[in-house]
Amino acid sequence: MAITGRLVLLAAAALVPMLLFPSWGTAGLLCAALLLLAVGDALLAASPRRLVLERRQPANVTLHAGTESHLLLTNNNNRTLRAMVRDAWQPSAGALDPVRKLTVPPGERRRMTVRLVPVRRGDLTAPHVTVRSFGPLGLAARQRTLPVPGSLRVLPPFHSKRHLPSKLRKLRELDGKAAVQIRGAGTEFDSLRDYVRGDDVRSIDWRATARRTAVVVRTWRPERDRRVVIVLDTSRTAAARIDDEPRLDTGIEAALLLAMLAERGGDRVDFLAFDRRVRGRVDSASKGSLLGRLVQAMAPLEAELIEMDWGQVPAQVRAVSAHRSLVVLVTSLDGGSPEEDLIPTVAQLAQLHVVVVAAVRDPLLGAMTAERTTASQVFRAAAAERALLDRTAVAAHLKQLGAEVVDAEPLDLPPKLADAYIRLKAAGRL
Repeated sequence: MAITGRLVLLAAAALVPMLLFPSWGTAGLLCAALLLLAVGDALLAASPRRLVLERRQPANVTLHAGTESHLLLTNNNNRTLRAMVRDAWQPSAGALDPVRKLTVPPGERRRMTVRLVPVRRGDLTAPHVTVRSFGPLGLAARQRTLPVPGSLRVLPPFHSKRHLPSKLRKLRELDGKAAVQIRGAGTEFDSLRDYVRGDDVRSIDWRATARRTAVVVRTWRPERDRRVVIVLDTSRTAAARIDDEPRLDTGIEAALLLAMLAERGGDRVDFLAFDRRVRGRVDSASKGSLLGRLVQAMAPLEAELIEMDWGQVPAQVRAVSAHRSLVVLVTSLDGGSPEEDLIPTVAQLAQLHVVVVAAVRDPLLGAMTAERTTASQVFRAAAAERALLDRTAVAAHLKQLGAEVVDAEPLDLPPKLADAYIRLKAAGRL
């Protein structure tokens, strides 16, 4: 049983007769009267046990986009329900009005609508609903928490989608719709030409050579339907917040833009979220919209506070694609020792695949190097310069191994990664 402010005010009013007739008998009589009123009012309240609650809300919503959760409350009592209802959504759901007063006559139903504006990606839950049913006098109430489980999946916002039209225009130019075909290494036959010193002898067309006096070789077009494998690092380094956003979310934005661009370009896209085990996976052979499958797989991802097991990455990539592919590692260049984990992995992958390493750079490093007024700012600037030099050295080492490196600030990483993909296409490396 719960009491209300009315009972407190009534108890305060009972002090007047106590002051006029001070005695133990008066006190006992007043206490008994207050108790009788409270218990009687609570007994006359509609029982929360006889309520039927049903929850309705969409299964998915985009981060920061509003939605509504509907709670249908049916009163099976023979008394009118006067209740305070609280829908117990977790704080990150952004419930704007989770507590409502409802009056439901016997046998009728009322709808309670809660506005949700999620502030965090992932799976949100509302395990129960608390109902406080008041008596006709409003002095006391029955309260019960009823299990009415509900869930809502908050999908990544995909803000980088605004870059997709411009990148697609560049990609269509490479496909010959606004520019000539680019010849390079590939398996699609393009044309015949005379042999020149340095050509691969395996490209000689002996039948065409027999019909002519000069040696003739085949030329090939670069393949346009290669496989793209995106590996998203979900280890502890992905938990760092850069520009008030986790590094993992920036990696998700970059991976979504690259995946959609590659799919529109005719490539097969596979996605893998990994740290020490697979946290999420999307196969190119699966049915349905690629974007829908990607956001569903990425929505529940959280950074795990463990070290990345880079030794397993080549085997995971091999399980996805045994042929030459574009392998994109969305990770960090400043966590742990790259010489012991990231660099050996890239060296192994680069023997078979085209490798791109994409990393988020904190814009605070650049701001710190510019401020050198006080002694403390000078020390911070020196530390920032050291961090930037270390990142540059790691990037240079990765490039020596044949990998492409995209090291950019959060807003620039998705479009720059897409540009790197387009450059590789243009160069015929895919």
